[in-house]
Amino acid sequence: MTKPELLTTFIGLDKSYEDADIVVFGSPFDGTTSFRPGTRFASQAMRVDSYGLETYSPYLDRDLEDYNICDAGDLEFPVGNTQKVLNIIEEYSNEVIKDGKKPMMIGGEHLVSLAAIKAVYQNYNDMILLHFDAHTDLREEFMGDKLSHATVIRGAWEFLGDNRIYQFGIRSGLKEEFEWAKSHTSLRKFDCQGLDKAVAEIGDRPVYITIDLDILDPSIFPGTGTPEAGGITFKELMDAIKEFTKLNIVAADLVELSPHYDHSGVSTAVACKVLRELILSMVA
Repeated sequence: MTKPELLTTFIGLDKSYEDADIVVFGSPFDGTTSFRPGTRFASQAMRVDSYGLETYSPYLDRDLEDYNICDAGDLEFPVGNTQKVLNIIEEYSNEVIKDGKKPMMIGGEHLVSLAAIKAVYQNYNDMILLHFDAHTDLREEFMGDKLSHATVIRGAWEFLGDNRIYQFGIRSGLKEEFEWAKSHTSLRKFDCQGLDKAVAEIGDRPVYITIDLDILDPSIFPGTGTPEAGGITFKELMDAIKEFTKLNIVAADLVELSPHYDHSGVSTAVACKVLRELILSMVA
C-alpha cells in the first residue's frame, strides 16, 4: 500500500484509518484493457485535481469534512499477474469491512470491481449489485480469458445469482449478452429510468454500487478507454446518486477514468465530482 503521507490525499479525506467510517483506496490496474489503457493513472490524477473542488456538495447538502473518511492511498500490485492483483484487492477490501468500515475503491479498469464485490459478498451474502455502465460486461470470456473488464458483471453473477444485479445506462454489448440479461439481470438500456423503483424493491438490503464512468456521454467524459456515444448527462448521473442516499450502501467503486486521453483535464474534474457525491451518498 502506498503510504498516504507520501501522496496528496483526495480533498477532505484526511482522517486516520482508525477513525474512518469510509476508507477510499486506489486500485491502479489496467492489465486486461482491450482498447486504450491508462486507468492505472486515475487515482493519482484525481487526488491532484481534487484540490480544484470544494468539499461541500450542494446536490446532497453534505460536506466531506463533516465525516470520518480516510484516503488510504493505492494498493501495490505485481506486474503481469491478474489473479494476484485480484487477490490483493479482495484481501484488502475484506480487511476494511472486518474493521467495521466501508470500502470505496477508485479504479483502475472495471475488472478490479470483481474482487471487491466478492469481498463484500463474503460479508453480506444477501447483497445487491447496482451497475452503471455503457457496456453489458456480461461475457463469459473475452479473447479466451474469463478475467477481463468485459466479463466482470458475469463473474459477479456466478456467485450472486439471478435477481441480484441491476444494470443501468447500458448501450453496448454482444446480442447474446443482452439476450442472456433478460433471464438473469435487470438491465435498463440507455439511461437510468426505473432506478427509483429498483431502490424501493431493494429496501434496506446491503448494496454494492459500481460506476463505470463511460456511462457518461463522451462529449462530457472523453477520458476513458472505451468511449461509447449516446451516454447519459452529468445531471442524470447526479439524479441517480441522489437516489443512492435512500439505500444501505456498504461499498462502492468508481472506475475507468483514463486521464491522459483528455488533455483538457475536464474528465478528471468530472470524475472527482462524481467521487465526492458517491462518497457522500454512502455516509450514515
